[in-house]
Amino acid sequence: MAESETESNSETEENVSGSDYGCSHYKRKCKLISPCCDNNYVCRFCHDESETHTLDRANIFGVECLVCHEQQPVSQTCCNPDCGVTFGNYYCGLCKLFDDVDRQQFHCDGCGLCRVGGRDVFFHCEKCEMCLPVSIADTHKCVVKVSRTDCPVCLEDIHTSRIFSQIPPCGHLIHKPCFNSLVKAGFYHCPLCGSSLVVDGH
Repeated sequence: MAESETESNSETEENVSGSDYGCSHYKRKCKLISPCCDNNYVCRFCHDESETHTLDRANIFGVECLVCHEQQPVSQTCCNPDCGVTFGNYYCGLCKLFDDVDRQQFHCDGCGLCRVGGRDVFFHCEKCEMCLPVSIADTHKCVVKVSRTDCPVCLEDIHTSRIFSQIPPCGHLIHKPCFNSLVKAGFYHCPLCGSSLVVDGH
């Protein structure tokens, strides 16, 4: 019907200004224009769940506003002067990341992507090639490029994962849920090196 197609921008913005806009992964007011398949998705995870290939964020050059549906170059705000909505309160032009939820996001040049949790509580280890808690800066065991591997349990990428990782005494990384499943099942040794996953029975 013509009436529904000509819904005003103010009405549309109201529809996407609450908890309904975005997706299950991020809250934002834009979609990414996928250069690989010409399909628009709210985020790369939505893309990867629907397509048979992964989305390379480095090749994303355009977004679609969820308020006025204008397609435009990547930026934090809509370029349509009649709209001008902010796509995400947090914005990283390098990662093409928009988010309206405060997760204390920050971009790490060493990791080459955005992390969550606050820049002041993490440091980047050049040898491990990842951000680690400041609290273990002097005690962690360095493993060269440890984050550039897959979780030894679920075999999913560690470096770009949204799942927190457990750091056992050996220094190898295991997704936290996978680590808990191992210990719960009675497996107390690292799948990669055989070292104990726990210290003093904890």
